[in-house]
Amino acid sequence: MEVELNYVVNHLEKLGPASFCDTPYSFSLSDSNAELGALSLKVDEILKTNYNLINPEDVTDSDNNEFALKDLTWLQNCCNEISQSSSTELDASVLFEAVIMSLKATEDQCAIQEDLLNLVGLDHIDLISDIVANSSNLIEEYMNQNDTSIAAQLSDGYTSEAGSSATHGQGLLDSLKSRPRRFSRSRDNRGPLFTGQQVFEVEKYPHVYGDKRLGNTISVIGKKFALPAGSEREDYQKYEEIIVPHAQRAPQMQGEKLLEISSMDILCRKTFLSYQTLNRIQSLVYPIAYKTNENMLICAPTGAGKTDVALLAMLQTISNYVESMNLMDESEPLDVHRDDFKIVYIAPMKALAAEVVEKMGKRLAWLGLKTRELTGDMQLTKTEIAETQILVTTPEKWDVVTRKSVGDTQLAEKVRLVIIDEVHMLHDERGAVIESLVARTQRLVETSQQMIRIVGLSATLPNYLDVADFLGVNRYKGLFYFSSAFRPCPIEQHFIGAKGSPKIVNSNIDEACFDKVLKLIQEGHQVMIFVHSRKETINSAKKLREQFFHEGEADLLDNSQHEKYSLAQRDVSKSKNKELKELFKYSMGIHNAGMLRSDRHLTERLFSMGILKILCCTATLAWGVNLPAYAVLIKGTQLYDPQKGSFVDLGVLDVLQIFGRAGRPQFESSAVAYIITTHDKLSHYISVVTQQSPIESRFTDRLVDNLNAEVSLGTVTNIDEAVSWLGYTYLYIRMRRNPLVYGIAYDELVEDPLLGSKRRELVSVAAGRLADNQMIVYNKKNGYLIPKDLGRIASNYYINYQTVSTLNNLLKSKMSEADIIALLSQCSEFSQIKSRENEHRELESLMENSSPCQLRDSISNTSGKVNVILQSYISRAHVEDFTLTSDTNYVAQNAGRITRALFEIAMSRTWASAFTILSLNKSIDRRQWSFEHPLLQFDLPHDLAVKVENQCGSLSLEELSDMSTGELGDLIHNRKMGPTVKKFISKLPLLNINVDLLPLTKNVLRLVLNITPNFNWDMRYHGNSQMFWIFVEDSNGLEILHHEQLLLNKRNVSTSHLLSFTIPVSNPLPSQLYIIAVSDKWLGAETVTPVSLSNVVFHDDSNPITELLDLQPLPITALHDPVLEGICAKRFSFFNAVQTQFFHTIYHTDTNIFVGAPTGSGKTMAAELATWRALHNYPKSKVVYIAPMKALVKERVKDWGHRLVEPMGISMIELTGDTNPDVKAVTNANIIITTPEKWDGITRSWKSRKYVQDVSLIILDEIHLLGSDRGPVLEMIVSRMNYVASQTNKKVRVLGLSTAVANANDLANWLNIRDGLFNFRHSVRPVPLEIYIDGFPGRAYCPRMMSMNKPAFQAIKTHSPTQPVLIFVSSRRQTRLTAKDLIAFCGLEDNPRRFLYMDEEELEMIVSEVEDKSLKLALPFGIALHHAGLTENDRKISEELFVNNKVQILIATSTLAWGVNTPAHLVIVKGTEYYDAKIGGYKDMDLTDVLQMLGRAGRPQFDNSGVARIFVQDIKKSFYKHFLHSGFPVESYLHKVLDNHLNAEIATGTIDCIQGAMDFLTCTYFYRRVHQNPVYYGADGDDQKSIDTYLSKLVVTAFNELEKSACIYRVNEETYAPTTLGRIVSYYYLFHTTIRNFVQKITENAEFDLALQLLAEASEFDDLAIRHNEDLINIEINKSLKYSAACLNLPMVDAHVKAFILTQAHMARLKLPVDDYVTDTSTVLDQVIRIIQSYIDVSAELGYSHVCLQYISLMQCLKQACYPSEIYRASLPGLNASSEKEARDYLNKFAGNKTDELYQMLCNDPNVFDIESLVNSLISYPKMNIEVSQSSSDKLLLYLRRLNQPLNPDFYIFAPLFPKPQSEGFFVLIIDSETQELFAIRRASFAGRRNDDSIRLSLRISMDIPPTCRNRNVKVMVVCDGYPLIYEHKIVLMI
Repeated sequence: MEVELNYVVNHLEKLGPASFCDTPYSFSLSDSNAELGALSLKVDEILKTNYNLINPEDVTDSDNNEFALKDLTWLQNCCNEISQSSSTELDASVLFEAVIMSLKATEDQCAIQEDLLNLVGLDHIDLISDIVANSSNLIEEYMNQNDTSIAAQLSDGYTSEAGSSATHGQGLLDSLKSRPRRFSRSRDNRGPLFTGQQVFEVEKYPHVYGDKRLGNTISVIGKKFALPAGSEREDYQKYEEIIVPHAQRAPQMQGEKLLEISSMDILCRKTFLSYQTLNRIQSLVYPIAYKTNENMLICAPTGAGKTDVALLAMLQTISNYVESMNLMDESEPLDVHRDDFKIVYIAPMKALAAEVVEKMGKRLAWLGLKTRELTGDMQLTKTEIAETQILVTTPEKWDVVTRKSVGDTQLAEKVRLVIIDEVHMLHDERGAVIESLVARTQRLVETSQQMIRIVGLSATLPNYLDVADFLGVNRYKGLFYFSSAFRPCPIEQHFIGAKGSPKIVNSNIDEACFDKVLKLIQEGHQVMIFVHSRKETINSAKKLREQFFHEGEADLLDNSQHEKYSLAQRDVSKSKNKELKELFKYSMGIHNAGMLRSDRHLTERLFSMGILKILCCTATLAWGVNLPAYAVLIKGTQLYDPQKGSFVDLGVLDVLQIFGRAGRPQFESSAVAYIITTHDKLSHYISVVTQQSPIESRFTDRLVDNLNAEVSLGTVTNIDEAVSWLGYTYLYIRMRRNPLVYGIAYDELVEDPLLGSKRRELVSVAAGRLADNQMIVYNKKNGYLIPKDLGRIASNYYINYQTVSTLNNLLKSKMSEADIIALLSQCSEFSQIKSRENEHRELESLMENSSPCQLRDSISNTSGKVNVILQSYISRAHVEDFTLTSDTNYVAQNAGRITRALFEIAMSRTWASAFTILSLNKSIDRRQWSFEHPLLQFDLPHDLAVKVENQCGSLSLEELSDMSTGELGDLIHNRKMGPTVKKFISKLPLLNINVDLLPLTKNVLRLVLNITPNFNWDMRYHGNSQMFWIFVEDSNGLEILHHEQLLLNKRNVSTSHLLSFTIPVSNPLPSQLYIIAVSDKWLGAETVTPVSLSNVVFHDDSNPITELLDLQPLPITALHDPVLEGICAKRFSFFNAVQTQFFHTIYHTDTNIFVGAPTGSGKTMAAELATWRALHNYPKSKVVYIAPMKALVKERVKDWGHRLVEPMGISMIELTGDTNPDVKAVTNANIIITTPEKWDGITRSWKSRKYVQDVSLIILDEIHLLGSDRGPVLEMIVSRMNYVASQTNKKVRVLGLSTAVANANDLANWLNIRDGLFNFRHSVRPVPLEIYIDGFPGRAYCPRMMSMNKPAFQAIKTHSPTQPVLIFVSSRRQTRLTAKDLIAFCGLEDNPRRFLYMDEEELEMIVSEVEDKSLKLALPFGIALHHAGLTENDRKISEELFVNNKVQILIATSTLAWGVNTPAHLVIVKGTEYYDAKIGGYKDMDLTDVLQMLGRAGRPQFDNSGVARIFVQDIKKSFYKHFLHSGFPVESYLHKVLDNHLNAEIATGTIDCIQGAMDFLTCTYFYRRVHQNPVYYGADGDDQKSIDTYLSKLVVTAFNELEKSACIYRVNEETYAPTTLGRIVSYYYLFHTTIRNFVQKITENAEFDLALQLLAEASEFDDLAIRHNEDLINIEINKSLKYSAACLNLPMVDAHVKAFILTQAHMARLKLPVDDYVTDTSTVLDQVIRIIQSYIDVSAELGYSHVCLQYISLMQCLKQACYPSEIYRASLPGLNASSEKEARDYLNKFAGNKTDELYQMLCNDPNVFDIESLVNSLISYPKMNIEVSQSSSDKLLLYLRRLNQPLNPDFYIFAPLFPKPQSEGFFVLIIDSETQELFAIRRASFAGRRNDDSIRLSLRISMDIPPTCRNRNVKVMVVCDGYPLIYEHKIVLMI
């Protein structure tokens, strides 16, 4: 015994604590663990042979003469002595309490002995006997005393969590080296093996059943010393057998009863339909699993029903999303919100995942929930994932999904429940993945503040408390532990260790197997024998059959007497499996994955029927099929693992799963399970199966890669966060419980109980390794961890850092397929694969016959073997050897993933080798080489495939496509197959590409690709979508200049797709570029389009830059005007440098001016100086200020109205679509502030508007927007104002304000500027600006935006921790999502309200005034929101709080950059794209918008410098780097919309011929730019003739289009004139295509639905905002509408469909599902009135009276928000009328009465529920008297008199639901009484005051009588446009 103990001591000393941490990082931990494990097994073996450490009978007086006199004082002294020794770190008081608790816990002296041994160690073994002998006395005395006072007498010591964990490693050494131990029993004594519990019971938990260890195995080496009670050992000649008896069933507890299904709610009743009750475990778990949302850990034996517990947890989650009045009532309907949640079930194996899917799918199908498998074998599309509520996946797959920052983040966000099955696999190599997932989930819960429940299912665990803590389980609620006594069918376990040398051990295993099977068959039982290869199932069955015959027991295998034998024999005879037929005769069966599904099912059926007595199968049967048996037997524990390239031990998961198949509760009361292994593995399997070893962490093995995943995901951004992240892992818990195993000395734990230093050391070393491999940027100074492309790609594709190191060294810019395969073969993923001698012959054969690429290494090396088998796999070679087959499958599975990673790495480095890598990736996927014919990818018949390969190989696909079916038939010598070949050629996914080149600057080229699919879509081959890569390659084929992805789906395969991007070009210009479109999946599907650059002309845009002169700042006294000086003095005393430089030119001359300067540099002062000069020198003139956006107009009105109007004594007016002042107010105004479109519309009738002729100054703010789609309007305004000036002989000064532009000369030339050009650099700012551009990967927009939130938060903390921050986003939705994430990040800070600067009382008052929910949520955290979807009051609150520094962060859409002057210290532009419905995707913002946003950075009065961070897609980073500093050239947009603007000029008479149009163009900016950059606009060359030809063609095309729309007509050969339609288009500012569509589709008797449809089809709605996934919202709203949008025959994502839906939703008064739709509805309603008015005019022109009345009715309905059938009721809010007639009667009776009278008449009316609204509508209702007379033969006179006063002086109607006030108006129609033909129409309105400002209540209208209606019976109708008011008067018109 001493020899053995000395061996252990010496071995432990060799290992020592230091050996567990050979490097500072502990990456050799796994080796040390293995050695320690082997050592602990040795200790087990030593101690097992000495059955009890101490036998009380052996204690004599000589051992201790005073043992009978021991009392508590003695025990106190002993505890003090032990505490002060080196053998324990326990405090004396803790030790005293633990000893007492151990004595109280049990009377079993053996158990007490072990507990005390664990507590005090072997050093104090003598004391144990004294304590045991005096246990009764000590307990009695203790019970009679105050234990608290006793404990207080003990010396103080250190207490920590370590007190309940494993003993210090040095204590182990000391105890083992102490004086000789006394072991009383002889080794030869037979009897029960060592029994007893391990630790004292410190605390009881309510749901721990049958375990006294409380989850933590505590012994001197962290292991349990004993087997369960009653275990026996049998020693045979060829094997040893340990028998562990089955546990006794746990007795029924008091009050325990099985829960009846009928007592549950409907969710449970219908899900557990076939159950009467839940079983014991399920009944106990039910209250927590179903009634709470607690995290749970359920430890129970296999087969105890844990899957149903998981189902209960699922139902609890589902119940949160079920709408029902009463879940107990089956008659109540259930409405499940299926789109609001996801449940993830993580199964350890794919086979088990399939079983769970089948089971859960059936159980939950009645709720309409879908369950799908998401594993490596079962990929799901985004649509399928969206439709699925329950995803069953594997740990690795879910890790891949959740670690992608730009992948399925929305999926992860919806997860509400994660179920982890077999959580005890934490101990397995794959356990690191579980740790990573749980840590990620728990951190997501904290950051998102959304509950994700975690439920862990496990077999019984030794240290379940650790696992429970790891899963975040409340020990008193969610922790459930059930011992083996709770197994429905208890198992007797047999552990058999075969003896002998390796040569004979297999024979002994066979012998043991036969012995056990024979015994079972003799007893009449069935048995399943599990082996580890398909071949072995057959061999084992045959071997057993031989042994039965050899031993004369063959009769036992006779199954012919079975009652169903004949039926079974018939079924078996149909099988083609020879072995199955042969073995069936002997009651034996086989089952493996290599068999046909039908044969497997047949075998399962025969075994379940009892016809088969022996079933030899692989482990897949245990995982995938629920087929229990009385006995299971695992034959051998060695199986081949291709990942390690060697044979490994069968994992504990498999063992437990197989053992779980033992027992059929409905037939037997117990079961038996055998495992036969080699003798040296016996103790290992006993330990793991009987849970004697604690579950340790394997996280350190994967720490580097897991850290990389978190950094790439963005959840870890610095070392502190990494330390925190590690605190969520199981590793952290076990390091604190059992530090020695993880290389941590106990003094470290004492000094640092939370292991902060150790965790920091671990993550720092890991970060260093990542940084060394270029995977992250690690700033050791500040601890920042920044992801890099390489790390992100490695994370996404599960590539370990060792492989990345290899790739860094070997990946080159130009590589062949052979080079890439050689590189792949050296990846660390394949390093475990060994080359064996017995494989060499087959490898050589494969190399010669199936490896087209030359090998670089010998097949005797790992890399050489991998190279050969990968090539053989692609070549579809047949592999004979079993291990070689496994290796081949393993290599193939991983090679595809690694090549994908290589492909992305090559693309990120812009290397052309990406093409070759992608081709190889497809070869691996298709198992076909790139040089083989592409048609072989289809399922061609073999003979046809041979002919295609032989006959078509020399021809390109283009040549084959051009051939007819007959020619193809001749080519392959089979004319019948010609059509088949032609069909397959047409299905190969190819693209046609047309390229437009648009030069931007000397070294930047924009490419616009028009891509058209050129193949026939076949769902069988193409599925729902096809991915393509678009590359731009340089002429040398070495570099990728640009790359993009293009996703085609079946829906858009017939349409063309536009891609636009910019690329840099070198100087000198290359001769050509190559556009390459490559299919992502199909070999040979490539289109190469060469693009010649020979015709591209880059003009030298010598950009005049105005240098900032070193001038003395000019004082404001230079104005020489006290009033103006007073205005300026309130803000500054001196003009800044920019203002000083342009002051003289603007203030003292009348020259035209262009000022180009950065935002914030004081350009507004230029506008003010010019305005002051104009009003001073020309006091009767007008100044027009044109701002591109309403927001800018409002800002200017607010600013100047406050500062200028009153001091200067001037008047100012706003002219936008939101305001409609009368002509008098406009005429009297000195300053008009308006938008381009409004001023364009006004100046089209300049001849009749004198105030237009009085303009002396026009200010064009943000004139660089000429390059946007609204730019043409600015061009027309300037051209028209110049024309007006030439006609009136009054000079109009033009002032253009802009950011710095790259082609200011052209602007100056167009604006006729000579000395007034000021174009300053971007750097010329009062506050210097630091700009940082950050690239973010990923094609998907929303996930990419989400990945920017954490860096944005970090940027705030870095650049502006206490100063104002502006975050610009692209949409309203993004403001909400960004705020949500920032709030979550704040929640993780020490001060969550770090951005808030007001007290609670003030905050509450402000929040109470806020309407928007998201703003309400954000304000308490110091975050405000700003976008057009907020109410005016909410926006104002956000602005004021931010400006006054009450909140630090303002998240806004880009409109804020233009509209509100709210500078900040830090500006973050979070994304530079927005969704454009026209292209069905995201489009880049104009650079001008980005510059405007950046301009808000830096506060002149506060900051010395500002900071701007621009977050962009990584591929666009270089574009912004270039243009943000050099300036972007302003191009014209006029050529795109020339026809509409020419129509306006023709309508006003400015143009009447093509030459006139050509002359008009010479005044435009477009004319200047087309000469400078002709190729950009589509001219064939840069010579004058080419340009003239281009312009002429452009004008002629525009005239033709207008003629087609009937807007103009040809008078003669040269002259054109406007039509009435043309004038209508111009007057109402419409697109001519709107009227064209209307005229083409309108009919004389058109009904309301067609009128509504044509309104929605107006071109004015082309640009209505369509956001991502709004088609789904449209579909839902459309279901609730009276008229379906299907009538438009357009996709639901179309803008016109949305307009149609929103218009009706407004009339139906539907509650819109999202805030964006409310604002969008306002946008639509802004447009509809003028469109309807134009339609009425056109209908009148056509004589369609019915159509006119329909559109007037539509106008009424829109203003009152109702359908025509509800117009009367809608017009009378507050009245509960049962019908339209009743409402009309009220209207006729009460309309027009006085207010007091109405209140008196209606106050007691039972139908009135809102008297105030009703009275307001009634008093506003016009009551009129109408007189009609014929004043002359051609004149009709109408006299309209209003009998009641209007509601207000502006005659606004009562229309509370219409977004803008609407004035009362009338249509007067003259209609033929018989034919209903419309003869004339006229508008009339009382609105507009008289000259004396009194209200006008009468109108006199004179109408011309058309000759066609004289002597006709006509009716004169007066129809109100806002109320259902119609006056009709009949008259006969006389000549």
